[in-house]
Amino acid sequence: MTDTSELDDSFHVFDTTLRDGAQREGINLTVADKLAIARHLDDFGVGFIEGGWPGANPRDTEFFARARQEIDFRHATLVAFGATRRPGAKAAEDPQVRALLESGAEVITLVAKSHDRHVELALRTTLDENLEMVRDTVSHLRSEGRRVFVDCEHFFDGYRANPGYAKAVVRAAAEAGADVVILCDTNGGMLPAQIQAVVATVLADTGARLGIHAQDDTGCAVANTLAAVDAGATHVQCTANGYGERVGNANLFPVVAALELKYGKKVLPDGRLRETTRISHAIAEVVNLTPSTHQPYVGVSAFAHKAGLHASAIKVDPDLYQHIDPALVGNTMRMLVSDMAGRASIELKGKELGVDLGGDRELVGRVVERVKERELRGYTYEAADASFELLLRAEVAGKPLKYFDVESWRAIVEDRPDGSHANEATVKLWAKSERIVATAEGNGPVNALDRALRVALEKIYPQLAHLGLVDYKVRILEGKHGTQSTTRVLISTSDGSGEWSTVGVAENVIAASWQALEDAYAYGLLRAGVEPAE
Repeated sequence: MTDTSELDDSFHVFDTTLRDGAQREGINLTVADKLAIARHLDDFGVGFIEGGWPGANPRDTEFFARARQEIDFRHATLVAFGATRRPGAKAAEDPQVRALLESGAEVITLVAKSHDRHVELALRTTLDENLEMVRDTVSHLRSEGRRVFVDCEHFFDGYRANPGYAKAVVRAAAEAGADVVILCDTNGGMLPAQIQAVVATVLADTGARLGIHAQDDTGCAVANTLAAVDAGATHVQCTANGYGERVGNANLFPVVAALELKYGKKVLPDGRLRETTRISHAIAEVVNLTPSTHQPYVGVSAFAHKAGLHASAIKVDPDLYQHIDPALVGNTMRMLVSDMAGRASIELKGKELGVDLGGDRELVGRVVERVKERELRGYTYEAADASFELLLRAEVAGKPLKYFDVESWRAIVEDRPDGSHANEATVKLWAKSERIVATAEGNGPVNALDRALRVALEKIYPQLAHLGLVDYKVRILEGKHGTQSTTRVLISTSDGSGEWSTVGVAENVIAASWQALEDAYAYGLLRAGVEPAE
């Protein structure tokens, strides 16, 4: 049973990730995926979740059947999507309309044509018959006890071509009993000032309750949505992470964050706004798309600071370079260390990593110079926090954090006459006064080195058993010419509970990879609480 006690019906947050968002290229949702996303959206606290078009395809029909049985919605109401009845028919006899009722959804969204050319060319019917299709379908669904929202497709283009007819569709829907009439920028071509002017005029001329559905083809979907709210719209349709056809839809998370934090509108249940970042990333995992690092509010770079000037100001007051407290949306501030870093950047980063620099200006100065010198050689610490922390702790301790001493390593790639390849690596090192020689094979020279290093170290440090390499990136930096260029390698490693990145730079990819691997294992031991060797 949906609990709406915390919010009234004066403003709607309507999510259409499961229908409109699923039209994004590269997204193919199973029924299980749709159920998982619906649970996340309900947990976030949206008021309505549009689940799809029951009767139009078996997957959506199954989703509605299973959602009724498997999900106990706490905040959201499940919505079925469909179209007005066919021309020349009766809504009570239309199979598609019947399927909407059979879905069991308490709320039904109908898409209706509001552009005169679409009525005549796509529906192949008259303008008057289209109005009757809207009236008949809305009235029938209302008589069956359903709440009805009407999406006026291509509304803004239709309004520009024939404003009188576009408004007639809005009136027909409202007079037949539609709770909300949604003005859709289906082609995504409008700009905020245009949206605001049209919504204000339609609201004044029709008196209907209006909503907004904005596509992002001009990059203005979020701004257009908020412009509609400024003009009096009280229903916003969005998708998680802006997923949708072509370049996408209005992004749910910036819209909700703006409404709550900038407009002061309570549109989510208490405490749910802090789940914004978690929900965004969880849904990205379900659809199998990497979360956008630069997405407003929820991206890992949304509150990341790199410039030394910014860091100096943030040290005094974080609000000087941040428009909100990141914690309000479940995100965190990050300080990036680079050749732009000044003392304030290093001090703040040290505090973030839990390394006490004790106000030692000489120490901080050494770290700044060390970072700048190494970044000049090609290292990058903004993408390799673990390597930076090892560097920082080494400067604080006055010596490197040593868990093992490498005597030598080598990697062999063998090309065989039959076209097959063999990759073998040997590592010789000392750990806890014991000399260890380990050899391993891999599907490439770096993988072979990784395995050999693991074989050698796990004998002494069983804490490394759960470590695994999860990402590997190579970049060729500017060099003298051709194959003499410098190589930078970034490696991401996980122990099952966290992930960290390390960097290596050398004239060849294997040597650069080895540096990053050494740092990765050293940091894994540091995370595990192992004391460095004396």
